[in-house]
Order: sequence, then structure tokens, then C-alpha cells
Amino acid sequence: MSHITLTAPNRLTPCTITLPPSKSIANRMLILGALCGVSSDVVLGRPKHELCDDIRGLANLTDQVMAHSMDCDTASPQKSHRDPWNVNVGAAGTAMRFGTALLAVSQGDYIITGTERLQQRPIGILVDALRQMGAHIDYMRQEGYPPLYIKGNPRAHGGSLTLKGNVSSQFISALLMIAPTLEGGLCLQLEGDIVSRTYIDLTMGLMRQFGVDVEWRGERNIEVKSHKLQAPDAFLIEADWSAASYWYEIEALSQTHVVNFACQLNADSMQGDKVVSTIFNEINSSIHNPSNSLNFDFTLCPDLAQTIVVTMCMLSKPFRFTGLQTLRIKETDRIEALRIELSKLGYELKVTDSTIEWDGTRHSPQSNPIIETYHDHRMAMAFAPCALTMGHIRIANPDVVSKSYPTYWSDLQRVGFRITEEND
Repeated sequence: MSHITLTAPNRLTPCTITLPPSKSIANRMLILGALCGVSSDVVLGRPKHELCDDIRGLANLTDQVMAHSMDCDTASPQKSHRDPWNVNVGAAGTAMRFGTALLAVSQGDYIITGTERLQQRPIGILVDALRQMGAHIDYMRQEGYPPLYIKGNPRAHGGSLTLKGNVSSQFISALLMIAPTLEGGLCLQLEGDIVSRTYIDLTMGLMRQFGVDVEWRGERNIEVKSHKLQAPDAFLIEADWSAASYWYEIEALSQTHVVNFACQLNADSMQGDKVVSTIFNEINSSIHNPSNSLNFDFTLCPDLAQTIVVTMCMLSKPFRFTGLQTLRIKETDRIEALRIELSKLGYELKVTDSTIEWDGTRHSPQSNPIIETYHDHRMAMAFAPCALTMGHIRIANPDVVSKSYPTYWSDLQRVGFRITEEND
């Protein structure tokens, strides 16, 4: 289908829903599991077809790597030259970054690629760092971007490495997770501002579950000792706080308690996006005070920005949000996408490379606009609750939600939203 029309009910129907598993935790568990020879079905504890695209893509990659490495180990000298394995991670940026690091220290030759948009997302910082460790990586098209040709080097070395702290935390996490396999381990020094530190701490916390000795040494240095990873007795993957954010949005716009979660969210979670609860408490307490505007730094939780921006506009609450620099290189340029699509609804955002601001300025909205999603799951899910304020909303390419929350539309139907599928 090319788009859907989502119509809000007169009254929402309370129910219990099952949130998807945390992508952040599952994807890190998959890499760490692969490094100690554990297959994805054991790590995830459920069939791949039940998973979102991002987790399933990385699960396929890790299983391929283990199979290919074993095949290379058992190959006779006469068959030692083999064609590289092609690994396509689709639109999954996490799978591209984590997968590149895993392939760099695995036995075998690989080509890793993805969608056209993924091939526009820079990866040069990670490749440069891996090359310093002895990885053999070549760009197949444009310098600094996928697809990549990787000749795995299981004897890559570690040592000291310096990286800017304001790069994607996934680059840092990718290096940390393979660090125990490196000769000499790794001493990683981060320069300048450190963005998304909660994701780095999440990675380190999960690494410790695999017996890894990893610690902060001061404010900017991380040390990882070299030793064999050991699989934990059980793989525990929490419900996803990012997915819960859309239900917080729905409850803020409707001022109604709508859902209970089948698996309770962990208030002590290592997921940085658990701060969504605190943010929405502040939003809800300010609804009846029109003079209050919300200021918030999203450096530690950039994936929540779209949900909060759309919510604030629907509530007609001015805001100024900072720490959004990584949004420019996500599935789409999320800052520009928000500006364009909210303009269709009559909201004039002021944006820079790292900020989004709305001072209450409105103009006439388009008549019955279609919200473009730009191949970005979070655009679709953040804008869908607008139906509560506007009566209905049209969303283009709704299938993008499969990237992180495959049951999102059916869950909305369970609480009373009506969805009409349409073709242009």
C-alpha cells in the first residue's frame, strides 16, 4: 500500500499489549553471542520471523558469520580461495556498523551492503579505526561509505586508539564489543564531547555479562582487557523503551490511561530511552500551564526526539530541544524531515544542525496532507497519534514500522484506531 488513513476513535479502548524487545539490547547481545559461538536463536529465544527487521537482519548476519568462519576453518588448502560471502543488512544502520566490526575480526572474506539510503550513511570513522587494528577493509564504491569488502583478520591487534566522542555511539560500541578478541585488548580515548553516553554504558554493561573486563578510566578513557568471552547462563532482553514512547504520546494527547504492557518496562534499565517516562511526566504536568515551554537536551536519547517534537506541537506547547546533531545521519535527516512534515500541519519549526525549536508560530495547514516517512520507522510512529488531535492523519509507506515495531498498526487498532489502506 502507498499510504494509510488513521482515524481516531471517540474513546480509546484500554488493553494490554506486548512491546517489541529492545533493539539496543538484542543487537548487542547478538554480536557478543556470535563472538563466543552462540547462535541467534539461543540469544533471542524466539523465531526470527517474530522479530523486527533490524534485529532479524543482524541475526542473519551473525549466523552467516559463524557458518562461514566454520566453513573456512574446515576448508582444505586446495579450496582456501573462495568467493566472498555477500551480506545484505537492508536498511539497518546498527547491523552495518556492528556487523562491519564483527566481520573485520572473523575468518573469511565478505561483502557487506544495504539499501540505497544505508549506502549514503557515513562509516569512514569506524573503518579507519578498524584499519588501525589491522583490519583489511576496502570501499567498493564511494570512499567513506558502504558497501565494503572485508577480508577478516582474527588476529587483529588492539592497543591504544583515539576517537572523537561526538561520533555515533554505535561506532564506539562496535569497537568495544570486539575489543576482547584483539591482541592486547583496547584502550579507547574519547576526545571532546561524548554524545549518547548511555548507549556506551549499555554496551559495557552487557559486555560484563559475557565476562568481559571493561571499565571507564577517568571521564574519557575506556579499557578492555583481552580474553575469551563467556556466554551467560541466560539471555535476558527487555521490552523496548523507545517503542513505549509512542504510547506515552498517545496518553498525553488523549489524557487517558490506555495500555498496560504485558512485560513490564524495567525502571532500572540500562536503556537510555527510559528517560521518556520523566520527560512525559514533565509534559503532562505542564499541559494546563500555557506559559511554560519545554527545554531538553537529547544528547543521551536522540531516538526520542521525533516523538517529543510531534507531541509538543500537537499540545501547542513551545519548546527548544538541543543535542540533536546525530539526527542528521539517521535513516533520514530527521531534523529536516520533522520541519517539512510539521509544516504541512501548520507548525513553523526553527532548526539548526543540532537544535529544533518552536515558538508557537502557526500558518495555514495543507488540506488533508500525507505525512511522508522517508523510509524512517520513527517518522511513521511519531506522527500516527496526531489523529487524536486532528481526527485523522494520512501516513505514507506505513510498512516502515517493521524496522522496529512490526505490530504497531495492529496494536493501534486494538485500542480503537481505524486504519484504511489506500493507493495513490
